This record gives sequence, structure tokens and C-alpha cells, in this order.
Amino acid sequence: MRKQEEPYLNGNLTAMIDVVFQLIIFFIATVTMQKKSIDDSIQLTMSPNGAAVHASDPRTINIDVHQNGDISIAQNRMSPELLRTILVKVIGDQQGNPENVPVVIRGDGRVPHEHIKKALDACSSAGIIKVKFAAMKEKNS
Repeated sequence: MRKQEEPYLNGNLTAMIDVVFQLIIFFIATVTMQKKSIDDSIQLTMSPNGAAVHASDPRTINIDVHQNGDISIAQNRMSPELLRTILVKVIGDQQGNPENVPVVIRGDGRVPHEHIKKALDACSSAGIIKVKFAAMKEKNS
């Protein structure tokens, strides 16, 4: 009686190696895009008593408000009117339910409140009533 050969040892591994390389490229590109969406020039205020966030929703829209009052999403500067238009479109894509659109405002610690209010007004006029604010739990060394 002949020893039965294992079927996976005889196959061509080229396709499997190709898929593995494609997955590696996908994950590298995804991490790079995610890093580019966060603007490091914004210095968040300190909130040592606030609750720490460990996991974020991938649908979250991070709105940056810079020290000079500029508003941006993923480092793309925009007016409050354009921000409102984008938020309305995103709400429409989520079956018109603003509860499905998590929004975080990342305001620079040195920005006057009037500029934060412009971003809040854009959210409010788009129908979003739940907004979170980003702050630092502890100072980075």
C-alpha cells in the first residue's frame, strides 16, 4: 500500500504568497492613511480627570480646529459651510441617522472659543447633536 501524499504539499504556493504580500501592502497603506488624518500641529488641552478612550469607532469624523481658527478634516482645510455640507452628506449615507455619525472636535488649546463654536454650529445645523471633544489625559514626554 502506497503512502498517501498530502495535497497541500504538492500545490503551487505562488498564489498564497501573492495574497500575503497584498495583505501586507494593504495594512501598511491603511496605517499610513490613518496617521495622515491626524494633525500633529494641534496641541490638545489637558484633561487629567476626563475618561480615557481606549478604542475609537472607525466611522468617527475628527474635526480639527487650529490656533488661527481654520477648520479641517484629515488635514483638508474648509469653511464651516463646507463642513456642514460634508456632515449632511455623511448623515445621508448613514440612512439619515445622525446617531450613526460619531464626531470628535480636536481644538487647539490656544484657539479662542469662537472658532470652536463655528465647528459646533456646523455640526448642529447638519443635525448632529452628540459631539465629543478630544483632550490629553497626560502629558507626552
